Amino acid sequence: MSDNDNRPSLDDPTQWLPYRYIPSNVAAIIFVVAFAATTLLHTFQLLRKRTWYFIPLVIGGIFETIGFIGRIISRNDIWALGPFIMQTLLILVAPALFAASIYIILGRIILLVDGERYSLVRKKWLTKFFVAGDVLSFFMQGAGGGIQSGGSLSAMHTGEKIIVGGLFVQLFFFVFFIIVAGVFHYRLVNDKPLTKQFPPTKRGHKSLNSTSSTSLVHDDALPRASVNLSELPWKRHLYNLYFTSALIVIRSLFRVIEYLQGNSGYLLSHEVFLYVFDALLMLAVMVMFNWIHPSEVTETYQKRQVDTRSTELQQAHDGGESGSGQREKKRKFGAWTPSRPDAGA
Repeated sequence: MSDNDNRPSLDDPTQWLPYRYIPSNVAAIIFVVAFAATTLLHTFQLLRKRTWYFIPLVIGGIFETIGFIGRIISRNDIWALGPFIMQTLLILVAPALFAASIYIILGRIILLVDGERYSLVRKKWLTKFFVAGDVLSFFMQGAGGGIQSGGSLSAMHTGEKIIVGGLFVQLFFFVFFIIVAGVFHYRLVNDKPLTKQFPPTKRGHKSLNSTSSTSLVHDDALPRASVNLSELPWKRHLYNLYFTSALIVIRSLFRVIEYLQGNSGYLLSHEVFLYVFDALLMLAVMVMFNWIHPSEVTETYQKRQVDTRSTELQQAHDGGESGSGQREKKRKFGAWTPSRPDAGA
């Protein structure tokens, strides 16, 4: 009697099974090639533009590529736990790495438009807060996958519960992130600073570090900082954040529902849903950032800083020359006084 004769049926709802279908080789190969291509392009862009904060996204692309290679291997033996756990874990946690880079981009956009006073969260804490939540989600999902590698039925169920918890953490932080980005966007375009927390930047001073927590006066007449928003490429990058964040939220909702349905659930039993609501959406996230690369934000901000310093130096130079001229006049003529008429005249 062969081992296959002892295997349960793929549609047996009473058994825990790695797969409830035979994985498609064609679909897996297509996505291996697609993720490898966009990851290579991101690696080139990262090295060329020095956008080191996109390293997590590149690692996520590598995870996706290797994960779908695992599905190709699983095609040969759907009962082997090694390739199953490899593809499950890597495809599961890759979006958390995408999220880490996305969180950092918002901070760069706020810096570009000198807009900390419009943000619900100080820029100092913005990236730290969301990346911390992302790391928590990543490790929870990774721990759940690690527990599943034990191979026992109880380990599989325990791992699933921890993974669901990690997905809920990811959803919470991502939804809050979208709210923070939306509030910032609204207040920026309508010039409605959150002055109770972050008073408007003083006229002529462009550093975000200049915000003071001492002033609590709301003054709608206070001018916007001297940044021309129409000349900056912040909108397309913020809209891209909305779009890619929505894709990750949809994917995370799908994963939560999939795991809540259990091992014999409808979503987990049909491979097409994995490709439509996970693989395709995450590939779209990577491609969108190939197309609208955040290096433009960094380069524009650096150019604006150089221009600002040049202007300040020129003004200081002009002021210095003016002061020197005045001092020279005083030196030549300041001590001269008209001779007093003779007292006897």
